[in-house]
Formats: sequence, C-alpha cells, structure tokens
Amino acid sequence: MQTELSTTDAGDDLQYDQTNDRYVFHHDTDGTATITTTIVHALASIAETDVSQGEFSLYDSVDPDALDRLFSKKADGTERTGGHVAFTALEHEVYVYANGDVIVYPPSEAGRGRSRAGGSSS
Repeated sequence: MQTELSTTDAGDDLQYDQTNDRYVFHHDTDGTATITTTIVHALASIAETDVSQGEFSLYDSVDPDALDRLFSKKADGTERTGGHVAFTALEHEVYVYANGDVIVYPPSEAGRGRSRAGGSSS
C-alpha cells in the first residue's frame, strides 16, 4: 500500500501522511536554522499557533538547547548518524531523528492507543 503524502501550507518540507495520520518533514542538517527552530515553526503551523505572540514555547516540553546539542555535529566535526528522541508538545507526539527526519503525530482522539514508535520516514 502506498502512503499518500500531501504538502501543507507550511512549506514544501512539511507533508501530511494521511495513511499514517502524521506530519513528516526533514530538517536540513547543513542549513543555518537549528533543529528546534524548524520544529517550533512546523508545530506552530500544524497546531495553528502563533509563536511570535508567545502562545507556544518548546521549553514547556523539552530543553531546546539540549535538543540542538543532541543532534549537532560531533566534537570531531562528523555528522551524527544514529539516535532519536521523542517528546510531546502542544499535545502532539514529536519524534526527531539524527538524520533530520521529524515525524509529528496529532493529538490522539480519546486515546487511540496506537503505538507510534516506528522508524524514520527515510
């Protein structure tokens, strides 16, 4: 079965995977934006929240500085190739992978009980 992905209004990188009821996007690990900045803007778009008005802070869910350090290059300058972290923000489950893949599940409807510990989207 093929997964249907549709691009959201948030940009070309954020796509809604209707088959799996999740948003999928990729953080450019070589770009200038931090992974936390990418996640905040994606979550704001998904949850229709205005971050500029202080309606949402990633600090409510995870330490953004620690998240950035966790996925930054190693001390010797090489990329991190493994690992992931999961947290809940704005009632959305967020999975961040070392390769830049980020998967966001919308709030579950009355505890659907679905396991979401799946792999990355690549």
